[in-house]
Amino acid sequence: MKRRRQVMLMVETSLAYGRSVLRGISQYVVAHQPWSIYLDLRELIVEPPAWLDRWQGDGVISRTTTPELAQRLRQLQIPTVDLTDIHGDLGLPHIWSDHLAVGRMAAEHLLERGFRNFAYCGFSGHDWSMKRGLGFRETVEQGRGTCQVLESPWESREHSWEEQQQAIVKWLRALPKPVGIMACNDLRGQHVLDACRRLELAVPEQAAVIGVDNDEYLCGLCDPPLSSVVPHAERIGYEAAALLDRLMQGQSPPFHELLVEPRQVVTRQSTDVLAIDDPQIAAAVKLIRERSCEGLTVAQLLHHVPLSRSVLERRFRKFVQCSPQEMIRAVQLKRVQQLLTETDLALERIAELAGYPHPEYMSVVFKRELGLTPGQFRRQTAT
Repeated sequence: MKRRRQVMLMVETSLAYGRSVLRGISQYVVAHQPWSIYLDLRELIVEPPAWLDRWQGDGVISRTTTPELAQRLRQLQIPTVDLTDIHGDLGLPHIWSDHLAVGRMAAEHLLERGFRNFAYCGFSGHDWSMKRGLGFRETVEQGRGTCQVLESPWESREHSWEEQQQAIVKWLRALPKPVGIMACNDLRGQHVLDACRRLELAVPEQAAVIGVDNDEYLCGLCDPPLSSVVPHAERIGYEAAALLDRLMQGQSPPFHELLVEPRQVVTRQSTDVLAIDDPQIAAAVKLIRERSCEGLTVAQLLHHVPLSRSVLERRFRKFVQCSPQEMIRAVQLKRVQQLLTETDLALERIAELAGYPHPEYMSVVFKRELGLTPGQFRRQTAT
C-alpha cells in the first residue's frame, strides 16, 4: 500500500483569507492522491512548532514564514511553498495575491464613484500592505487624484488601541472631503470606520471606505457594512498544493513566484455613493450601473437625462474621465468576467446576462479590451 505523504499546513485559521486558502488546498487534495495532513491551528503571526527540527514529514505549506524559518526549512531540505507575503521574497517558491492589482482594483472602484481625494491606511513593516498602497496610489494619480497615506504597526507595544485610533482620527480630520479611502485589509477598514464614527463623518458621503479580504463577518460587523476587494485565496491554496505535490515528487518548480489576481469588489454601504457634484451626471452613472447589463444604450440613456448628447459626453468626461459608452462597456465586461469566473454558464447565457445581443459580439469586445477570448480567460482563472 502506497505511503501517504506527510504534509504540514502552517496556515492561519483565525482569518477568512487563511480559511479560503485551506479550502483551495482541500480541493486539490480531494482531486488527487490524499495526504496525511498536520494542520497547525493558529493565528497569522506565531512561532512554528518547537518539534519542527525532529519532524520527518515530506512537505510544508506556510503562511507564517519568517527569514529564520525559511533558513531552517532550507537546511532541513523540506519541500516548502511559502504563502507569507509580509517579508517579501525569502528564497522559497512562493504564491501570493497580486497586491499591486488589489490596490488598482480598489482605486478603480473609488474612481468610478467620482472621488478626487483619496487616502490609504496600511500597516507598516508588511510587504503586502506596501504593495497594495503602491498600486492604489499609482492608479488614483493616473486618474488625476491625490492620495495621502497613514501607516502604523499591526500590533504596537508602545501605544494602546485608543492611542492608535486617535492617530487615525487626527489623520482623517485633516483629509480633504469627500475622500475615498482604501484600507489595506478588512481589519484596517474597521479601524477607519470606527474613526469616522468618532468624527461623525458621514459614510459614504464624506468618506467612502473599502477594505480587502471580504471577511463577511467582519465586514458585516462594521458600521456601515464594509465594501471589500476579494482576493482569489482559494486558487492560491489550490496552486500551492499543486506546486508542493510537484516538489515532493522531486520535480523542479515551474516558477519561483506566482501572483494571483483578485476576483472582484463586493460593494456594501461603505462605498455605495457617487461623489459627483452634478446631479444629472450622477443620475446617468447610477442608471449605467443598474441597467448596462440589460442592454442599455446611450440613446436610451438620453431619454432619462435631460441633456443633449454633446453636453452629456462633455460633462461625463469632466466628472468620470470616460464617455458614457465606455462606462457601459466597462460595466458589461466586469459582469462577463464575474460570470466566467464564478459560473459554468455557456457563452450564450453569459452574453444574455451581460446585455450583449449575441455571444459572437461579446467575444469580439472581450478580446479587444482584455487581450483574451472568454474561453482563455475562464481557463486562466479556473482553480
